Amino acid sequence: MRLYRVKQGAVLEEDGKFYSLHGVGWDDLLNREDLSTFLEGRLAARSLEPVPAFAPEDLLAPIGSQEVWGAGVTYFRSRSARMDESKASGGGDFYDRVYRAERPELFFKATPHRVAGHGQEVRIRRDARWNVPEPELTLVIASSGKIIGFTIGNDMSSRDIEGENPLYLPQAKIYDQSCALGPGILVTGRALESTTEIELLITRQGETAFAGKTSLASMKRNPQALVEYLYRESSFPHGCFLLTGTGIIPPDTFTLHEGDEVCITIGPIGTLINRVR
Repeated sequence: MRLYRVKQGAVLEEDGKFYSLHGVGWDDLLNREDLSTFLEGRLAARSLEPVPAFAPEDLLAPIGSQEVWGAGVTYFRSRSARMDESKASGGGDFYDRVYRAERPELFFKATPHRVAGHGQEVRIRRDARWNVPEPELTLVIASSGKIIGFTIGNDMSSRDIEGENPLYLPQAKIYDQSCALGPGILVTGRALESTTEIELLITRQGETAFAGKTSLASMKRNPQALVEYLYRESSFPHGCFLLTGTGIIPPDTFTLHEGDEVCITIGPIGTLINRVR
């Protein structure tokens, strides 16, 4: 099942058919531990109103009042890239220690108004010279700490700012439209297979500027363990989104340009597309 947030309200997709969830608030849905069972029950009871497929321009980012957090250095490729970018500032082995540590790197990423949805624009910082997208499996977590679904995340990052000094991480990561989520939420009570692939395609003026892919098998951290650390001393009354890190990083010679199109695909969830400005 896939859950979408559109201008008309919440919409459920099952087997290519769409159903309205009139009267149920988005925050209420994302705070249900039993979301999968709840939606299956509504389908079985035939209590949902069938509706036509929504128009692309009606699709919104699948976030209400939730916070967005990120996990860093969860893939070896990310560890290596961040070690390289921070050598000049004396942080060459800093990220290796983070990669090998028991405690993960967790950081705040975005408030809802800074999040773009599918088809909307993401931004690059005007005071940065080296900007990249980071395609990431994103956990949808209820206030109890239970993972209730998955979506696709784009953690836009300014690598030159972070590389100048690791303490500049918030400025490299947090700004308006620095995050994209979507297109919807895959609602499931089961973990995704380790063979699940994440694909990134960046096009520029209709031509491929960069393409890469990885799989969840390359991810060092266990998603549930990331959630456990995040929820240890923090509460999330409306639930939370957690970006789980990236294993796809363009070469050091690459930076995003205004007008680029970023496409991130995770098979079971769909494809998230955003244009850069």
